[in-house]
Amino acid sequence: MFDEMLGDQSEQCREPYRRLMSWLAEQDHKKLLKKSSLAEELFRRVGITFNVYGDKEAEERLIPFDLIPRILSADEWRTLERGIIQRVAAINAFLKDIYNGQEIIKAGVVPADLIYKNRAFLPQMCGFTPPGGVYTHIVGVDIVRTGPNSFFVLEDNARVPSGVSYMLENRSTMQHMFPELFTTHKINPISNYPKELFNSLSSCVQNNTGDPNIVVLTPGIFNSAYYEHSFLADEMGVELVQGSDLEVYDGRVMIRTTAGTETVDVIYRRVDDEFLDPLSFDPNSLLGTPGLFDAYRNGNVTLANAPGTGIADDKAIYSYIPEIIKFYMGEKALLDNIPTWRCAEADNLKYVLEHLDELVVKEVHGSGGYGMLVGPAASKRELSAFARKLKANPGKYVAQPTLALSTVPILTKAGLSPRHVDLRPFVLVSPDNIKVTPGGLTRVALKKGSLVVNSSQGGGTKDTWVIGS
Repeated sequence: MFDEMLGDQSEQCREPYRRLMSWLAEQDHKKLLKKSSLAEELFRRVGITFNVYGDKEAEERLIPFDLIPRILSADEWRTLERGIIQRVAAINAFLKDIYNGQEIIKAGVVPADLIYKNRAFLPQMCGFTPPGGVYTHIVGVDIVRTGPNSFFVLEDNARVPSGVSYMLENRSTMQHMFPELFTTHKINPISNYPKELFNSLSSCVQNNTGDPNIVVLTPGIFNSAYYEHSFLADEMGVELVQGSDLEVYDGRVMIRTTAGTETVDVIYRRVDDEFLDPLSFDPNSLLGTPGLFDAYRNGNVTLANAPGTGIADDKAIYSYIPEIIKFYMGEKALLDNIPTWRCAEADNLKYVLEHLDELVVKEVHGSGGYGMLVGPAASKRELSAFARKLKANPGKYVAQPTLALSTVPILTKAGLSPRHVDLRPFVLVSPDNIKVTPGGLTRVALKKGSLVVNSSQGGGTKDTWVIGS
């Protein structure tokens, strides 16, 4: 198992962590624990929470924050950055193709049924290309690591990726708690993200207005990521709205304000596809705005991300990403996928059932760590029950090997202790540029031995440092 601070355990400390290790050796452990409590109180006062659906005990929770940063060298970051940019460019090309010429289906690279029978595929998007050809304006790519030079993409988040507010708040908290570390380390800044998000969204305006009116569309205060919606609207200096605050008049989207009505040019929407417009999608939706999708198709407003991008999040589509990159980019994928068995295929299903206790099985449309099985940690009863679900609906699942994820130290009452982590870098896409924010959200499994890092499943977060060259 690879420890990102200590390497293969034969080294005293890996290079990116040496200054931090020296600093930690001089710190009083009790004072660090006190700082940890202060950070928790700060998060509580600011209101940095997330909602847990179906949890009767507590509607809102703090995401646990660990004070020991996760550090990546400039070389490590360059490897990730190049691979992520290649991947996101290919995903955008894939989305443009499947909603227009469908050349990848005609070439037999991706099976037609995997597209047409996918609930995330929106026929309403066919024949329409968003301004600048940008479908995924904001992307989160989940990365795991198994060794010094071994990075894998765990999954893509091309629909409505969340977590960027926690990335920014984690950095702000670390700067507040330990300003001295930011004088001894050359850490790449991330504070420009809200400005870069605003500029990226502005670049995708259909009518090229010089001062576009951008809003953030939220489902409301009960959404699990409402804090982030509010945070990003504040940081960009734009309105946070709900569907009922908008109306479509004469083909354009308008917002009602105390000063009258204004035209909306860009909607950074955090509302799922099916709820965006009751006239085009779910007629029972109270979260969207009637006529919004027609205004979008007529080029009178930009939606970010574009409806229908969720098909790129599908874990069966994920298994074809190396072929998708080759098809559109003419290149070998720079970042590897995790080997994936599509359970809809009979031979794969047979293998997965025979090796269920060794594999991680996920729902193809799943997220947040829900609906998955971690075979090595499951009881015989759980394995048996999951096998029945697999046989009943194999197309709903994919399986992957259980990787030995890298570890990073966390602060515990007993001292530093290794825990498994992943990383979600955030990507902004404009018509002529793809930019990866240097860092991202490191999610950490706080339970010893656990591989589940999701906050909804008890995971925490860390500040992520990319050390400048």
